[in-house]
Amino acid sequence: MRLESFVRGSWVSPGQDLGVIRSAITSDVVAEVANGGLDMGEVLAYARRVGGPNLRRLTFHQRAEMLKRLALYLTERKDQLYKLSYQTGTTRTDNFIDVDGGIGTLFVYASKGRRELPNATFLIDGAVEPLSKGGSFVGQHVMTPLQGVAVHINAFNFPCWGMLEKLAPAILAGVPVVTKPATITSYVAHALVRMIAESRILPEGSLQCIIGSTGDLFDHLTCQDVVSFTGSAETAQKLQRHPVIARESVRFIAERDSLNAAILAPDAAPGTPEFDLFIKEIAKEMTVKAGQKCTAIRRAIAPNSHVPAVIEALRERLSKITVGNPELENVRMGPVVGLDQRRDVLAQVAKLRSEADIVIGDPDNFTVEGADRERGAFIPPLLLHCPDPIRATHVHSAEAFGPVCTVMGYDGIDQAVSLANRGDGSLVASVYTYDPAIASDLVFGVGAFHGRLVLIDRDCAKEQTGHGSPMPHMVHGGPGRAGGGEELGGMRGVHHYMQRTALQGSPAMLSRVTQSWIKGAPQIQEGRHPFRYYFEDLAIGQTFISKERTITLEDIEHFATFTGDTFYAHMSEEATKNHPFFPGRVAHGYLLLSFAAGLFVDPDLGPVLANYGLDSLRFLKPVQPGETIKVRLTAKSKSPRNAEYGEVRWDVEIMTDKDETVATYELLTMNAVHP
Repeated sequence: MRLESFVRGSWVSPGQDLGVIRSAITSDVVAEVANGGLDMGEVLAYARRVGGPNLRRLTFHQRAEMLKRLALYLTERKDQLYKLSYQTGTTRTDNFIDVDGGIGTLFVYASKGRRELPNATFLIDGAVEPLSKGGSFVGQHVMTPLQGVAVHINAFNFPCWGMLEKLAPAILAGVPVVTKPATITSYVAHALVRMIAESRILPEGSLQCIIGSTGDLFDHLTCQDVVSFTGSAETAQKLQRHPVIARESVRFIAERDSLNAAILAPDAAPGTPEFDLFIKEIAKEMTVKAGQKCTAIRRAIAPNSHVPAVIEALRERLSKITVGNPELENVRMGPVVGLDQRRDVLAQVAKLRSEADIVIGDPDNFTVEGADRERGAFIPPLLLHCPDPIRATHVHSAEAFGPVCTVMGYDGIDQAVSLANRGDGSLVASVYTYDPAIASDLVFGVGAFHGRLVLIDRDCAKEQTGHGSPMPHMVHGGPGRAGGGEELGGMRGVHHYMQRTALQGSPAMLSRVTQSWIKGAPQIQEGRHPFRYYFEDLAIGQTFISKERTITLEDIEHFATFTGDTFYAHMSEEATKNHPFFPGRVAHGYLLLSFAAGLFVDPDLGPVLANYGLDSLRFLKPVQPGETIKVRLTAKSKSPRNAEYGEVRWDVEIMTDKDETVATYELLTMNAVHP
């Protein structure tokens, strides 16, 4: 097949300088790629002119719904991607991680977008900040989508997941994407983009794909663009030094080389569940994707007394791995992605062998099932042992990006921490212990050098997702050698594509601009009770001030008996003498909430369908028997949910009759849309 780029809404192949892509299994030509000929300035201009406005006019919920529809569409067609991916050297299990993992990320961001973001086009970030004594000048942070392009440069090892895990948060944020897959596996990414384009789910201009060289793409970047790169440290550094990146302060997110570690604690001796989990995870990370994962375990760090048992257990487990044609059912590990990659892996192994010995596997003598060992890019699982990791350097600096891992021993937790941190920044480390004290020492000893830490023990063994599996909910990235960037992490990944802006002004002005009522802004007290308005008719700032109610000792004692909450502060005057918070017997906080509801709730059938939440509750002043309370209820913000109802967030303040604030919180209701 001849691969084309998808730019400006069309498939084009203008270049005449053809390169070929070969099968990892047979070295036969799989695809041709044309380099050059694209006007990169126009590619970016099209995204900014067409894609950006099309996305920004949609709300977060509308974008989330698109991601869900796209995930469902791709799920129905994923077998086509599986079939094509075999030529990259991947098994069906490998493809599940890549294809289903990518689609799963779309589902996660679709769900989180609906649940955690408003049905709006911007975000309010944090609480209102008082900036003046009288309250007439306040501050509020907001986040808005960047008005540029998300340029995604992806690695060869995950042509589907790598594209979709970057695409999901960018589209949810409202920023169009130009994706550039690694050439050697670009035929899989090409098929994925073709599916997305044919679905017509994303608005025009939301996604473009460059196959082959990026040409002068970076020359046309601006301060509104984001570059997210996954690949080698060498390439990342070259791109980061581009003068436009520095001049325009282009956001640059890098995820690159990583010498990840698995740490076996002293208590996880042979025979313990944690020891077995350690062995299982190392073998898996060596063989899944033929070890071609940025999160794979490169260094297995174990107590010196456990090292012989670790090697023998891995020998037994790795001996069962069948290497060969990944389309065969009995094959558990395919080749690396190509002959060049095999040469690079073996060159790195040669460096490691200057400090470590190969104890499992022989790169010159191994069996391949269903394929020609010389024509395909096959390497057996290779385990090395470094007898002196303290003085060694290559085992902490050279990454063999294939089925390769080095075992090294330590004496004492401090030495284990030191060895783990010698990687100078990693994406992930995993810890195997059942001792919380040891786990704590390791976590806070290595945490600053790692983007993610996985604590694996017998309690989570059945459900843990593994050392090498970045989850959409959690941050993926790491300091130092790992690139210093972050991806995913739930809404954190969305925020990378947005600008945080500090707004300052009067409560009235900021309330109108942010569409969220701020204390000090005008209140609307005329008309009906706020609960009598349908969703679309309710005005932000609509306020109800309740009647007053005096709290009695009988109220407190009845509530204590009825609920079982007989905490001493409610029941004993003697117990509260010289108390730092309570001047005597006080009302239960939840009694005050219950009475507040009785003061502001409109009981008759009306547009309020349900009370479904309460946020940010703070009790600020204790209330004693004989004191009187009242409630202010103000419509703070609204967020449409569907054609039938929307969410209303109410600002609630419980006060004394002297206007002293007793408690504050936000109440959430679902209000009907007018039929």
